[in-house]
Amino acid sequence: MAARVLLRAAAGLRGQRRRLLVLPLGAPGPGVRRGLAGAAWAGVQQLPAPARRRRPPPPPWVRGYSDAPTLTLKSIHDQVLYVLKLYDKIDPEKLTVEAHFMKDLGLDSLDQVEIIMAMEDEFGFEIPDAAAEKLMSPQDIMDYIADVQDVYE
Repeated sequence: MAARVLLRAAAGLRGQRRRLLVLPLGAPGPGVRRGLAGAAWAGVQQLPAPARRRRPPPPPWVRGYSDAPTLTLKSIHDQVLYVLKLYDKIDPEKLTVEAHFMKDLGLDSLDQVEIIMAMEDEFGFEIPDAAAEKLMSPQDIMDYIADVQDVYE
Protein backbone atom coordinates (compact mmCIF):
# COMPACT_ATOMS: atom_id res chain seq x y z
CA MET A 1 0.00 0.00 0.00
CA ALA A 2 2.73 2.46 0.97
CA ALA A 3 4.71 1.51 -2.11
CA ARG A 4 1.78 2.40 -4.34
CA VAL A 5 1.40 5.78 -2.69
CA LEU A 6 5.09 6.52 -3.13
CA LEU A 7 5.00 5.48 -6.78
CA ARG A 8 2.01 7.73 -7.46
CA ALA A 9 3.64 10.67 -5.69
CA ALA A 10 6.88 10.16 -7.59
CA ALA A 11 5.02 9.88 -10.91
CA GLY A 12 3.19 13.12 -10.18
CA LEU A 13 6.46 14.96 -9.49
CA ARG A 14 8.30 13.81 -12.61
CA GLY A 15 7.12 16.59 -14.83
CA GLN A 16 7.42 19.30 -12.21
CA ARG A 17 10.62 21.10 -11.35
CA ARG A 18 9.99 21.70 -7.71
CA ARG A 19 12.37 21.39 -4.87
CA LEU A 20 11.51 18.59 -2.57
CA LEU A 21 11.44 19.35 1.11
CA VAL A 22 13.00 16.43 2.94
CA LEU A 23 12.12 16.33 6.60
CA PRO A 24 13.23 13.89 9.27
CA LEU A 25 10.88 11.13 10.26
CA GLY A 26 8.24 12.47 12.63
CA ALA A 27 8.67 16.09 11.55
CA PRO A 28 5.48 18.00 10.74
CA GLY A 29 4.73 18.52 7.09
CA PRO A 30 4.82 21.99 5.49
CA GLY A 31 1.05 22.33 5.86
CA VAL A 32 0.98 21.62 9.61
CA ARG A 33 1.38 24.76 11.63
CA ARG A 34 0.49 24.24 15.22
CA GLY A 35 -1.33 21.13 15.95
CA LEU A 36 -0.53 18.01 17.86
CA ALA A 37 2.20 17.11 15.38
CA GLY A 38 3.83 20.53 15.75
CA ALA A 39 3.85 20.26 19.54
CA ALA A 40 5.32 16.77 19.39
CA TRP A 41 8.03 17.94 16.98
CA ALA A 42 8.92 20.86 19.24
CA GLY A 43 9.33 18.45 22.15
CA VAL A 44 11.68 16.25 20.15
CA GLN A 45 13.88 19.20 19.27
CA GLN A 46 14.40 19.99 22.95
CA LEU A 47 15.75 16.55 23.83
CA PRO A 48 19.52 16.35 24.28
CA ALA A 49 21.42 14.86 21.37
CA PRO A 50 22.90 11.45 22.06
CA ALA A 51 26.62 11.41 22.72
CA ARG A 52 28.59 10.78 19.59
CA ARG A 53 30.47 7.56 19.50
CA ARG A 54 34.14 8.00 18.96
CA ARG A 55 36.13 5.66 16.80
CA PRO A 56 38.93 3.82 18.52
CA PRO A 57 42.36 5.15 17.65
CA PRO A 58 43.98 3.50 14.66
CA PRO A 59 46.43 0.72 15.44
CA PRO A 60 50.07 1.71 15.56
CA TRP A 61 51.95 1.23 12.32
CA VAL A 62 54.45 -1.13 13.86
CA ARG A 63 54.78 -4.78 13.07
CA GLY A 64 56.13 -7.20 15.60
CA TYR A 65 58.73 -9.28 13.89
CA SER A 66 60.32 -12.15 15.67
CA ASP A 67 63.21 -14.45 15.02
CA ALA A 68 64.30 -17.78 16.35
CA PRO A 69 66.09 -17.62 19.68
CA THR A 70 69.83 -17.10 19.49
CA LEU A 71 71.63 -20.37 19.01
CA THR A 72 74.68 -21.40 20.99
CA LEU A 73 76.81 -24.51 20.63
CA LYS A 74 75.22 -25.85 23.83
CA SER A 75 71.66 -25.25 22.56
CA ILE A 76 72.48 -26.88 19.20
CA HIS A 77 73.97 -29.87 21.06
CA ASP A 78 70.89 -30.21 23.27
CA GLN A 79 68.40 -29.85 20.39
CA VAL A 80 70.17 -32.37 18.14
CA LEU A 81 70.36 -34.98 20.90
CA TYR A 82 66.74 -34.31 21.88
CA VAL A 83 65.51 -34.89 18.31
CA LEU A 84 67.60 -38.05 18.00
CA LYS A 85 66.32 -39.43 21.32
CA LEU A 86 62.75 -38.93 20.11
CA TYR A 87 63.43 -40.97 16.96
CA ASP A 88 61.92 -44.40 17.61
CA LYS A 89 64.65 -46.44 15.87
CA ILE A 90 67.49 -45.05 17.99
CA ASP A 91 68.23 -46.57 21.39
CA PRO A 92 68.84 -43.58 23.71
CA GLU A 93 71.36 -45.61 25.74
CA LYS A 94 73.58 -46.16 22.68
CA LEU A 95 73.36 -42.58 21.51
CA THR A 96 76.56 -40.57 21.87
CA VAL A 97 77.83 -37.52 20.05
CA GLU A 98 80.35 -39.56 18.03
CA ALA A 99 78.01 -42.51 17.30
CA HIS A 100 77.85 -43.36 13.58
CA PHE A 101 74.26 -43.71 12.39
CA MET A 102 74.84 -46.88 10.34
CA LYS A 103 77.76 -48.59 12.09
CA ASP A 104 76.95 -47.90 15.75
CA LEU A 105 73.20 -47.30 15.78
CA GLY A 106 72.16 -49.75 13.04
CA LEU A 107 70.25 -47.26 10.90
CA ASP A 108 69.92 -47.38 7.11
CA SER A 109 69.96 -44.60 4.52
CA LEU A 110 66.20 -43.98 4.76
CA ASP A 111 66.50 -43.51 8.51
CA GLN A 112 69.28 -41.00 7.88
CA VAL A 113 66.99 -39.07 5.50
CA GLU A 114 64.26 -39.01 8.15
CA ILE A 115 66.74 -37.73 10.74
CA ILE A 116 67.88 -34.96 8.39
CA MET A 117 64.24 -33.99 7.74
CA ALA A 118 63.61 -33.86 11.50
CA MET A 119 66.65 -31.58 11.89
CA GLU A 120 65.35 -29.33 9.11
CA ASP A 121 62.02 -29.03 10.94
CA GLU A 122 63.72 -28.38 14.27
CA PHE A 123 66.10 -25.68 13.08
CA GLY A 124 63.93 -24.14 10.35
CA PHE A 125 66.15 -24.36 7.28
CA GLU A 126 66.72 -26.82 4.48
CA ILE A 127 69.81 -29.00 4.34
CA PRO A 128 70.87 -29.71 0.73
CA ASP A 129 71.12 -33.36 -0.33
CA ALA A 130 74.85 -33.10 -1.05
CA ALA A 131 75.51 -31.95 2.52
CA ALA A 132 72.98 -34.37 4.04
CA GLU A 133 74.85 -37.38 2.62
CA LYS A 134 77.94 -36.39 4.61
CA LEU A 135 76.14 -36.06 7.96
CA MET A 136 76.75 -39.49 9.50
CA SER A 137 76.87 -38.69 13.22
CA PRO A 138 75.29 -36.27 15.69
CA GLN A 139 78.60 -34.38 15.86
CA ASP A 140 78.56 -33.91 12.07
CA ILE A 141 75.03 -32.50 12.30
CA MET A 142 75.99 -30.15 15.14
CA ASP A 143 79.04 -28.87 13.25
CA TYR A 144 77.03 -28.35 10.06
CA ILE A 145 74.24 -26.43 11.84
CA ALA A 146 76.75 -24.27 13.72
CA ASP A 147 78.56 -23.51 10.46
CA VAL A 148 75.39 -22.63 8.52
CA GLN A 149 73.90 -20.54 11.34
CA ASP A 150 77.25 -18.83 12.09
CA VAL A 151 77.40 -19.99 15.69
CA TYR A 152 80.87 -19.79 17.20
CA GLU A 153 81.91 -19.66 20.83
